Amino acid sequence: MDTMLIVVIVTIIIALIFDVINGFHDCANSIATIVSTHVLTPRQAVIWAAFFNFAAMFFFAPTVAHTVTSIVKINSSDVAFVYVVLSGLLGAIVWDLITWWWGLPTSSSHALIGGLAGAGLAHGGTALINWEKVMKTVEFIPLAPIIGLIMGFAIMVAVFWIFRAWRPAAVDKLFRKGQLVSAALYSLGHGGNDAQKTMGVIVAVLIAGGIFKPDIKLSLFDWHTSWIILSCHLAMGIGTAVGGWRIVKTMGMKITKLKPVGGFCAETAGAATLFVATHLGVPVSTTHTITGAIIGVGATKKLSGIKWGIAKRIVWAWIVTIPLAALMSSLTFYFIKAIHPQF
Repeated sequence: MDTMLIVVIVTIIIALIFDVINGFHDCANSIATIVSTHVLTPRQAVIWAAFFNFAAMFFFAPTVAHTVTSIVKINSSDVAFVYVVLSGLLGAIVWDLITWWWGLPTSSSHALIGGLAGAGLAHGGTALINWEKVMKTVEFIPLAPIIGLIMGFAIMVAVFWIFRAWRPAAVDKLFRKGQLVSAALYSLGHGGNDAQKTMGVIVAVLIAGGIFKPDIKLSLFDWHTSWIILSCHLAMGIGTAVGGWRIVKTMGMKITKLKPVGGFCAETAGAATLFVATHLGVPVSTTHTITGAIIGVGATKKLSGIKWGIAKRIVWAWIVTIPLAALMSSLTFYFIKAIHPQF
């Protein structure tokens, strides 16, 4: 078997491993509120979220995948681009595992974007990076939590007004059921946006390896590409089912205390934001989105109800994710080049 083909296959396998890691790293985004409100147990919640992560492939066009594929301007005649994609993946995985161990809900999306950009810079400098696509992602670093916060706040206020005459016990009973729907919607948005990032990486390495043409289009109804969509959603579903309890505690319990009505509003706001971002082809951070929504819901009661120390720690993790993932991927690229100078 040709050496380059082996590297392509290995990169695809690592990409799917990244998808599994993404699933358990970002599992908290889908289940934190429904677990913290005790509507479902952690085990029930991860199964619920995993199913809708997988089902998302039937609801969203692969617009985000196209964005990720085009982060680095790939030249299929240069075999080094296969190693660029591989290095980008490895850098993102290392950063994801570090922050998972620390219990920080950082963005797998930004780790991947930073990883690909860092490896591209290491190989050919700034000219190889599609800065328009990178900036499209960077712009949503502040926008995603702000949109989630505003929508979470607005939906919570609207719910307060609509159900102001209801007894608290009746409201709690209604929204315990409603949260099953909102958690499902959020998991759809999570799967639709995040699984596509790995699809984009797989397409990128297949283009770099000369297996796909640069103008290839992903489709669930084309056997050439349907396996990519199916495998990425399955890998994410498996990762979510594995779970990430360390981050669940931070997201659902340490930022603010939520009741079922608050969990419903936060998940609904997060889902709406993700649906729009996926439609626009923006690889938005599901972590940013749900964190902003949770804070927005908590702020309807009182600002002192938000544990800003935890939120500040999370924000710092967001800020450093892209540059540190880029650093790790560039070091990985230089290491591969040192041991395999032929490319």
